[in-house]
Amino acid sequence: WSVEDVLAEGDEQDRVPLQKLKLLGESEELRGLLLNPHLRQLLLTVDEAEDKSSLMKKYMQEPLFVEFADCCLRIVEPPEKENVIPE
Repeated sequence: WSVEDVLAEGDEQDRVPLQKLKLLGESEELRGLLLNPHLRQLLLTVDEAEDKSSLMKKYMQEPLFVEFADCCLRIVEPPEKENVIPE
């Protein structure tokens, strides 16, 4: 499959640059999470599912899956520091 198969024309804001995706492979925290066999099974099930959307809604109730998703988001979109006083 290609990115074009997944994203419609209006979904450009959902695209993550390749350089940020490469950061996922460099994350020790993410690697640690992926050692968990239960998480690996959840990810494999999503990958093989016909109706990924409803399965994702279900899995977003699983604390382990949420931890994985949060970790990925922190890597590709680091949180902005709020209430920081410039020096």
